[in-house]
Amino acid sequence: MKQKKIEIFLFIDALGWKIVNDHNFLTDLLPYRRKIFMQFGYSSSAIPTILSGKTPAEHGHLGLFRFAPEESPFRKISKLAWLFKPASFWNRGRVRHHLSKLLKKIYGFTGYFQLYRMPLWKLKYMDYCEKQNLFIAKGMGNIANLHDCLSGKKIDFHISDWHLSDSENYLAAEKAVEEGKTFLFVYTASFDGLLHDKIKDSSAINNKLAEIQSSIERLYKKAGEYAENVHFTVISDHGMTPLSGTVDIMSEMEKSGLVFGKDYGACYDSTMARFYYLNKKAEGVITERMKGFPGHFLSKEEEIKYGIYRQDRAFGDAIFLLDAGIQVIPSDMGDKPLNGMHGFEPENEHSHAVILSNESLPQEIQKVADYFNFMIERAEKL
Repeated sequence: MKQKKIEIFLFIDALGWKIVNDHNFLTDLLPYRRKIFMQFGYSSSAIPTILSGKTPAEHGHLGLFRFAPEESPFRKISKLAWLFKPASFWNRGRVRHHLSKLLKKIYGFTGYFQLYRMPLWKLKYMDYCEKQNLFIAKGMGNIANLHDCLSGKKIDFHISDWHLSDSENYLAAEKAVEEGKTFLFVYTASFDGLLHDKIKDSSAINNKLAEIQSSIERLYKKAGEYAENVHFTVISDHGMTPLSGTVDIMSEMEKSGLVFGKDYGACYDSTMARFYYLNKKAEGVITERMKGFPGHFLSKEEEIKYGIYRQDRAFGDAIFLLDAGIQVIPSDMGDKPLNGMHGFEPENEHSHAVILSNESLPQEIQKVADYFNFMIERAEKL
């Protein structure tokens, strides 16, 4: 006998409003659609927001790293930084990848962990935000996540394993439908990777969207075989902005006469620099040095609007956001620019996320943080 209803929420990383419109993506199957105000930051801030409905100010995740010497789990390993010579070898992508896997095992991290290009000598100053798997029970500590809430309501649900490939997660979702699950949260990440490289290649994007559409239609059809009604909703976290230039903020700080760890701390993300002032001199020098860069320091009002304002200044005493399209190179994330990047002003036309559905959407869903309550409300109606 068929289920009365199946709710499917499919997350597509970096599926932006502009791309959806430019390519007329799924207009027939999912006609109800809306531009969504992205969660400021990166996937490291958006994913926990989607899974909890909380802002970064509440769940504590913005960039992957934050300057917090007293809370750094890396103090011992950082003392061995002098052994990792030459830097040209240890900064290779493959070497960094394997070193990240080793450190993840040593520290028992279950969440997403990558060193990227964070200098090893700086690790002793850094804490890392995603130590736990955000998708599993109690994965966000005292904050109830999607898994916790669905378990509490005794709903027969399926949440993807983020470690798996997109194709594996689509297959797992189809199997979950066959097993009688009535609520599915399906996670896919490969579109983000494609756009980082081929944001200006319309043909490559179109081909990937066709592949995604085929997977969606197959899952939709499978669900229809097991339920009288299938509610299918696609959500995303942000769009992708084409590269228009780069700036070297690190070198400017190194020439400033300030000492890292004594006068100031900093996290250099792909699109912003987050500064921690350890004395008054540092604040004045850094403020003056940053005047020549294309961007601006976020005001308190902007931080509040973007859901990242914290009185403890855990995300930085000052956050300098670059103009759309400009990347920090080198940064703690990499030493070469990507063709596309996200993490700019949420108001930028390339930044907007999307929600697409085969059912009408409540008007109150306007930003990424609104997805969570919508998912819970839909689950409660099963």
